[in-house]
Amino acid sequence: MKHHETVGAHVVGSVLHAKPGERAGAVLARLLVEKPSNVELVLGVDEHGRLVGAAPLARIIALDASEPVDSALDRGFPRVRPNTDQEHAASLALHHGVDALAVVDGEGCALGVMPSQALLHVLRREHVEDLHVLAGIQRETANARHAIEDPPMRSVRHRLPWLLVGLAGSALATATMAGFESTFSRQIAVAFFVPGIVYLADAIGTQSEAIAVRGLSLTRSGIAHLLGAELRTGMLIGASLGVLSFLPVLAAFGDVKLAAAVATAIFAAGTVAAGLGLVLPWLIARSGRDPAFGSGPLATVIQDVLSLLVYFSVVRGFGV
Repeated sequence: MKHHETVGAHVVGSVLHAKPGERAGAVLARLLVEKPSNVELVLGVDEHGRLVGAAPLARIIALDASEPVDSALDRGFPRVRPNTDQEHAASLALHHGVDALAVVDGEGCALGVMPSQALLHVLRREHVEDLHVLAGIQRETANARHAIEDPPMRSVRHRLPWLLVGLAGSALATATMAGFESTFSRQIAVAFFVPGIVYLADAIGTQSEAIAVRGLSLTRSGIAHLLGAELRTGMLIGASLGVLSFLPVLAAFGDVKLAAAVATAIFAAGTVAAGLGLVLPWLIARSGRDPAFGSGPLATVIQDVLSLLVYFSVVRGFGV
C-alpha cells in the first residue's frame, strides 16, 4: 500500500492574517512588524479564527491604503486540511492555478499555508516516484528515489519483485503459444508476426499508461468518459496500423487470409491495449495505491498475453 504523506508536513503557520473590514494600509503595516515566515498569501479570518477568504499579498499591495481588504479576498480560495494527501493538494493547486494553498482544521480555522516551494517539492517527488514505478522499481525506502546511486544489492531488491511477475507472465505467454501449435504446423508464417503485433500493442498500451498515470490525479472526468475516449483512440490507431500492414503482408506472402488476419489482429490488439493502459492504473488507484503500479512490467505481461490470445484467435477465425 502506498504511504500517503500529508499536507501537515508542509504547513507554515507564521503567515499574515487580516480581518474583514481591516484596511489594506493597516495590514501592510503589521507585515513590517510581524515579519511572518511566509508572505505568499494573506488569510482573511473572522473573530473566531475561521478562514473566510485568502488572497496573494500582491493583491493587497495593489489596494489603496484606506480600502478594506474584503474586496481582494477570494472567499472560494482553495483550502486543504493537514491530513489531506500531499499529491491531492498539489493537483488542487494546479487545477485552481494558485501558487500556495490555505490550510484549515476540521472546524475551518486557519492554520497556515502550504507554500509554493512545498508544492513544487511534492510535484517533483511524485514525478520521480512514478518514473521509478513505470520502470518496475519498487519503493522500499526513500532511497529508492536515488536508485541510480544505490549499491547493487539494494537495486536488486527494488527491481526484482516486478520482474519476477514478468517471468511468470512470460511462462504464461509461452503456454499460450504452445496451445496454438496446430496453427503453426499448418502455416508457419503465422509465427513471423508475433513480435510485431506484441510490440505494437505494448507501445499503444504504454502511451495510454503514461497519460493515465499522471492524468488520473488531475482530471475531473468519470472513468466511463475517459475509457470511451481511449478506446476510440486505440481503435483509430489500430485501424491505421492495420490498414498500413495489409498490403505489405499480402505482397510478401501472397495470402489474403493471412494479411487480413494480421491487419485485424493489430486493430483488435491495439484497441484492447489502449483500454487496458487506462483501466489498469485506474483500478490500482481505486485500491488506494499509486496508479503508476498499473504500469511497467505488470501491464506489459498482461498486454503481451492478451495480444497473443487476440492474434491467434483472429488467425483461427480467418481459417489461416
